[in-house]
Amino acid sequence: MTDEPSPAERALYLAAVRSGGRLVPEDLTASDRPAVAALVARGLLTPTATGWTAANPRVLGDRLGLELRTRALRLLLHAERLPRVLGPLTHAYDATRHPGGGAPGARSAIGHGATPAGGPGLGLGAVHPGPGSVDEAADARRRISELISECQEEVLAAQPGPRPLEGLRMALPQDLSLLRRGCSMRTVYQPVTLAGPAVLSQITLRTEHGAQVRVLSEPYERVLIFDRAVAVIAADTDRGRAAFLTDPSTVAYLVAQFERDWARATPAGRFLDPPPPTTVRIGRLLARGLTQRAVATRLGLSERTVAAHISRLRDRYGAQTLFHLGWQLRGERHD
Repeated sequence: MTDEPSPAERALYLAAVRSGGRLVPEDLTASDRPAVAALVARGLLTPTATGWTAANPRVLGDRLGLELRTRALRLLLHAERLPRVLGPLTHAYDATRHPGGGAPGARSAIGHGATPAGGPGLGLGAVHPGPGSVDEAADARRRISELISECQEEVLAAQPGPRPLEGLRMALPQDLSLLRRGCSMRTVYQPVTLAGPAVLSQITLRTEHGAQVRVLSEPYERVLIFDRAVAVIAADTDRGRAAFLTDPSTVAYLVAQFERDWARATPAGRFLDPPPPTTVRIGRLLARGLTQRAVATRLGLSERTVAAHISRLRDRYGAQTLFHLGWQLRGERHD
C-alpha cells in the first residue's frame, strides 16, 4: 500500500463526507470493496454496526508525516555510517592496488575517515560509545550538560510527551545560567506536557528569564540542537541511547524540521495560565465525546456560552474543528 490514498479511495472518502460522514453497504458496488478495505486500513474509515464513518484525515497526515520524517532521518544516519562500515573493505582494496598501503596519510583517510573516530569531521561520529557518537544514558546526559555549558547562542528543543518533573528541577540552574549569559532557548512541547501545575511552574521559571515555549499537538520526534552545530536525537527505537550529530547537512535538516514545527505551534502563554473551571469541565465532557449541545444541556448553560468556552479551547490547542479538539483532549488530564 502506498503512503497516499488512490484516486478511487479519495473519491469514496469524499462520497462518505458528502453523505454526512457515513457509508452504508447499500451505497457501495462490488468495485468499491477494495477501496473501502484500503480506507479502513489507513484509518480513514471506521467500521460501525451499520457501515462505516469517516475519520479525520489530519490524523493520517500527522502519522504519515512523522513516519516519513523518521524514515528520512534513518536514511541520513545510515548514509553517515556507511564510510566507517566500509572503511576496512576500502582499505583492503586500496592496499591490494597499492602494495605497501600507499602514503600513510592516504591510508588513514581511507581506513578511518578524514578525522579520528568520534571527531567532529565524521558528522555522526563513530557509531559506538565515545565522544560525539552514540552514548548510553549516563554518558549522553553528561555530554548534553557539557553542550549546554558550552553553548554560545541558541538551544532548540523539541520535547514530545510528558516531561519528568525531577529532571526539569535538576536542569533548572543550568538552563537559567544559559539564559542569563544571553543565549536563546526555544522549546516545543505537546499539550500533555503542560497538564500538571508543577511542570507548568518549572516552565514558567524559564520563560520569566527569556525562554520561549510553544505547544504543538501533532506528533514529532525528540531533538536537541546546540548553536545549530550539534544535534542530539534518539539512536534506537526504545530511546535508550543518543546520537550526537555534527554533519552540517544533517544538522541543517533537523533545524529545518524544528523551524517547521515551531511555525505551526501555538505560543504557550495561554497554557501557562490555567483555564477557568467551567472551561475545564467543558473540555472534560468534550473529551468524552459529547456534542456542544449535549455539553450545554449537561451543565445548564446556553449553547452560545459553551461555544465561547470551546473557542478558547480551540485557541489553546490549535484545533480547527470540534472533532479535532475532542481527539486532542482524549489524552489530557483535567484534574
